[in-house]
Amino acid sequence: MAEAQAARAAEIDEKATEPDASSDLNAADYRSLPGVPDEMVDAEGNMRPVWKPFLDALQAMSGDELAERFARADRYLRDAGVFYRAYDGQEGPRAWPFSHIPVLIDAGEWEMLSEGLKQRADLLEAMMADFYGENRLVQEGFLPPSLIAANSEFLRPLVGIQPAGGHFLHFMSFEIGRGPDGHWWVLADRAQAPSGAGFALENRVATARAFSDIYGDLHVHRVASFFGAFRDALQAENNDGEGRIAVLTPGPANETYYEHAYLARYLGISLLEGEDLIVSNDRVMVRTVAGPRPVNVLWRRLDASYTDPLELNQNSRIGTPGMVQAIRAGNLTMVNALGSGIVETRALLAFLPAISRRLLGEELKVPSVATWWCGGGAERDHVAQNLQNMVIGPAYSRMPFFDDYGQSFTGTKLADRRPGSVERWLEKRGPFLVGQEAVKLSTAPAFVDGKLTPRPFSLRVFAARTKNGWHIMPGGFARIGSSADVAALAMQTGGRAADVWIVSQTPVARPSLLTHESRVPRNRPSNLPSRAADNLFWLGRYIERAEGSLRILRAWHSRFAEIADREQPLLAEVEDYLETLGIDLSETALPQALLRDIDSAVYSAGNIRDRFSPDGWLALRDLAKTTRRFVDIIKPGDDAAHATTVLLRKLAGFAGLVHENMYRSTGWRFLSIGRYLERGLHMTRLLARLSGEDAPDGAFDMLLEIGDNVMTHRRHYNVDTDRVTVTDLLALDPQNPRSILFQLNELLGEVEQLPSQASQLQMSPLHRETMRLQSGLAVMTADTLTPEFLQALELDLEALSDCLAQTYL
Repeated sequence: MAEAQAARAAEIDEKATEPDASSDLNAADYRSLPGVPDEMVDAEGNMRPVWKPFLDALQAMSGDELAERFARADRYLRDAGVFYRAYDGQEGPRAWPFSHIPVLIDAGEWEMLSEGLKQRADLLEAMMADFYGENRLVQEGFLPPSLIAANSEFLRPLVGIQPAGGHFLHFMSFEIGRGPDGHWWVLADRAQAPSGAGFALENRVATARAFSDIYGDLHVHRVASFFGAFRDALQAENNDGEGRIAVLTPGPANETYYEHAYLARYLGISLLEGEDLIVSNDRVMVRTVAGPRPVNVLWRRLDASYTDPLELNQNSRIGTPGMVQAIRAGNLTMVNALGSGIVETRALLAFLPAISRRLLGEELKVPSVATWWCGGGAERDHVAQNLQNMVIGPAYSRMPFFDDYGQSFTGTKLADRRPGSVERWLEKRGPFLVGQEAVKLSTAPAFVDGKLTPRPFSLRVFAARTKNGWHIMPGGFARIGSSADVAALAMQTGGRAADVWIVSQTPVARPSLLTHESRVPRNRPSNLPSRAADNLFWLGRYIERAEGSLRILRAWHSRFAEIADREQPLLAEVEDYLETLGIDLSETALPQALLRDIDSAVYSAGNIRDRFSPDGWLALRDLAKTTRRFVDIIKPGDDAAHATTVLLRKLAGFAGLVHENMYRSTGWRFLSIGRYLERGLHMTRLLARLSGEDAPDGAFDMLLEIGDNVMTHRRHYNVDTDRVTVTDLLALDPQNPRSILFQLNELLGEVEQLPSQASQLQMSPLHRETMRLQSGLAVMTADTLTPEFLQALELDLEALSDCLAQTYL
């Protein structure tokens, strides 16, 4: 019954995420729309040629076929574990809000747009060099001093520091929009820690799954070459070849942590947090199990002020003291340079045309949305006189909310103020405000209620610095509004993300990182960061602890189903034993302690997503989801025994995935050590409690059942179960994968392969202690192995965990 319930619940969950396959779904409905999406037609109202093959293919599909294609894409995103977080008071990750219809753009038009964005990237690079160098833009009057001096993103400790690689900006994104007339604007520049490139890649995979035939027939530019070129550029910054390249992440609580882990895994580089790093002799070093190792390049995914609590934000708990000094000494390339968030200042958009003429001698090829800084009298008056056409927002990239209006608001919200009050308010707050033209964005098709529906959209386009200059990703991702309101583009307000296809009239190259010749040196197995080793070790322990608890619970509930008497001596003894482990059977049939162990395993795995396969992550999340569902509905007895069997099978599936697929490196050893240690503790405690002379009737049979050794005992011993045979099999048999001696033998083998931090002429304390425990048990016999010895061994095994932590973690 429990398995059927689980299957039914899984079926309901899957169906809940599938799109509505209503019978009246018809791709041809776009012809009868009251308004055709702007992207599909040109200024004269004619269908853009780039859309025709795609729409013709959609028209040939039935509603059921289209729904099945959408479900295929959703299934991929769900199985891959793509998620984001939103800081809106609701905890937990959110499913990626995917819009299934891609936005199609002609390659010729994209090439012109790309040239404009490359020019803009060069301009922002020149501005960064000026802000942190001679500051001539302020001296010559091209910028008001307050926009720099009063800007929280202007980091004074970085003034005068020349970046190690000679460039401030390496990776950027641009928010761009198209007006109904077909012209593009830049809405915002992103240089602080641009996000979304990894999600753009996942959007591409999901869309290709849904429309594999169309995608294959159209000449859609691939995005793999963009990532390959950027990876090569990062490697070129790693000048001595000995240091690491890594993604610096704030950690799993960050809203885009999935992307950080995904990109690190995709590019084959490390994923590090601030606590992984130290600064020694002006060099950034990562703590590894083999000692500190140098880091030369960090792709920063946290705000600059949080990177160094010593010289920047002293309240930061996610940074590394001394990071700025390492940059000052020229020993670290930061992507992007600390302080680059200043170019995101919204008020700068008002001055970019003149700055472009001053620094580049050129007009902007792609203009910014019309912007007026309200710190100037004439500009402030213009904004006040045209409020109905304005969006009022902060001049700087980081500012508190304005009164009751929010971060940005339309000028019409000020219409009910008394005459003259708006002008006085703007004069008072002017230096902190900008007015921007309330633009009408072009619309793209989205599937809503079974029909193609026009929705406003904007594009996020990515630029990477390579040896050949700026490389623009051929695509990016589109933000599709949840309604006709432009303000509904944000995901927090229901907006969705769509793929962007750049379609050529001729065949395009099909690059792949898998076939790209790599010049990245192979990391030595000992270069495992200590934090990653710690999480792998505890992942192994939590998984094995959960399995041990499930085996005991299954044995208990199987007997309770026959007797239904908690006072029966064996059941009472086992219930008392479980209480010593923090497991209370009076709560529910499957206690909360079991769920905590599995949730802890998920947490440990989540901290090392870059080292964890998608299949393994999916299996672990499925185990946690099923356990949580069972905890509330399963009753003691037969139902609980069957539920534990279902969970054990899922746990075995996860363990099998890890065992068969995980590379046998140092990380594997720490995971295995955690499992062997916890399994050894599990059996040691059980035997110490249930194998004594006063053990209740049936205790030996239960021990064999918990150890999954019932058949093995019958084959090896032609006698009934007794203390000697059970102890011999579960404690001393070196061939039994459930025995204590087997765990110690395996532990010793793994410990011998760990990098030694002691002299090569001597064993490390961990190695010495493991060998002492292994040899001490190996010389024992079943008749001399007493509960007292086992209790002492339990304490020694716990101490072994502490010794491991002191040595490596």
